[in-house]
Amino acid sequence: MARIYKKDSNNGLTWGYVVYVGTDPGTGKERRVYKQGFRTKKDAKLAAAIIENQLDKGEYIQPTSTTFEALLQDWEQHYANLAKESSLRARRIALKHINFKFGKTPIQKIKKKSYQDCIDELATKFSTNYIASIHTSANMVFEYALENKLIKDVPTKGVKIPKKIETVEDLEKQGPIQEKFLEKEELEEFLSIAKEEGLEGDLLAFTMLAYTGLRIGEMIALRWSDIDYTELTLRVYKTYYNPTNNKLKYKLLTPKNTGSRRTITIDPILISLLQLNKVEQDKIKKENKQFYNDDNFIFAMNEGYPKTIKHISIRMSRLLKKSSITKKLTPHSFRHTHTSLLIEANVHIKEIQERLGHSDINTTMDIYAHMTKNIKKEASNKFGNLMENLSKNLID
Repeated sequence: MARIYKKDSNNGLTWGYVVYVGTDPGTGKERRVYKQGFRTKKDAKLAAAIIENQLDKGEYIQPTSTTFEALLQDWEQHYANLAKESSLRARRIALKHINFKFGKTPIQKIKKKSYQDCIDELATKFSTNYIASIHTSANMVFEYALENKLIKDVPTKGVKIPKKIETVEDLEKQGPIQEKFLEKEELEEFLSIAKEEGLEGDLLAFTMLAYTGLRIGEMIALRWSDIDYTELTLRVYKTYYNPTNNKLKYKLLTPKNTGSRRTITIDPILISLLQLNKVEQDKIKKENKQFYNDDNFIFAMNEGYPKTIKHISIRMSRLLKKSSITKKLTPHSFRHTHTSLLIEANVHIKEIQERLGHSDINTTMDIYAHMTKNIKKEASNKFGNLMENLSKNLID
């Protein structure tokens, strides 16, 4: 029950209220809400009744000076228990923009309009996909605050993400889809150079990427026990994580989604290359026995630690410079290359998705459209060549 009181001041007689709102879970002390300055007793009673009604319905939000920065730190500790380290790192990167804008602002003072203005401003600097990631991450933090009754409303609710209008310059920068992968002839050239001029493990690594479509992290995480030499299969259920590229500070994480956990059939040529690599690796183990850290990795350095993504990328750049290929490619380009080769081999799009553990179908469909266009054109040319003599007679 609220206590209503009156108070004499320089401005005359005013009224106030005191409402008991529960016990502080941290200190065990009773908490009360005070407010005064009402002109009449009736006004004070009405305001107190609103607080009591919110308490009865479980809708009352205790006033707090907690800033977004403090909330974010609390949320990160909570989220760390639910998500992989790589996911937490991605959220941190996205949320640094929101924290820069609202870090020192009390969360109860962050309103939808100011948040929308922040998103609109960021949209002028970053891609739509990245803005969506920022917004999703911020929404998770504010929903956490709502669940813990720190705020009454979520300022991210109903906010619109501006759609970037593509310009001719944007499209020119993107380039054609075929710039994202190696054509069959280009792959042949690259792997031939890897065979003739590649360093230790290069041929196996790039053949593995091109012939399986594995993500680079999935390949580096492979152990010898993941290969079934009898069934000619390869098991994917982990990924390599090392944002600092320090060979000692890596972690093995579960894949991004359940679809990425898969067992795929591999070509006999890969089995042969794996067996050759095993022989070479056993020699290195013997030579470096005193300091070799043997964790059974297929793609291991001379000390036994798994190769870093940067290591593979540098090796790839070296080989590209020795080739006639001018495309700007990364190890991930071999994943797109594998997709194009599967399409050219008439593998169904659904099977391609399952083999690659794809969650994003967009790139697959872009490559599919490009490859089927080429296939249709080739079919038309073949038909034209077949019917050449008849066609000539038709117009003579």
